[in-house]
Amino acid sequence: MKQIAKLTPGEKLEITLEPVTRMDLIKYSGSSGDFNPIHTVDEEAAKAGLPGIIAHGMWTMGNLSKLFTPYYEEGFIQDYKIRFSGMVFLNDVLTLSAQVDESTDEYLDFNVKATNQNGKAVIKGMVRFSKR
Repeated sequence: MKQIAKLTPGEKLEITLEPVTRMDLIKYSGSSGDFNPIHTVDEEAAKAGLPGIIAHGMWTMGNLSKLFTPYYEEGFIQDYKIRFSGMVFLNDVLTLSAQVDESTDEYLDFNVKATNQNGKAVIKGMVRFSKR
């Protein structure tokens, strides 16, 4: 595995997650305390006008940070700014990516996004990874 500190502008980190399951969202509801039924109950999502249950936005955002997990011995996420731009549904397959925008001796700035299996971005933003 390449050291994160050696990445240069334009280089990418990328992973693809397993399809989103109802159990993923049930577990997240319990751990986050967000029990809004549009995330776990089909009928409630339909009542809200949704075509199906949707993942919590913060579930998606939290998964995006997995890109940096292998590098926590080298540093940490100092700043994280995200814009939600689409919904995530059951069975969606998300590809998470982070592309280096800027690299200094102190930090790396990444443009980050999560896209679904249709290539639609569901979240976009930036992460500043501080080097130790």
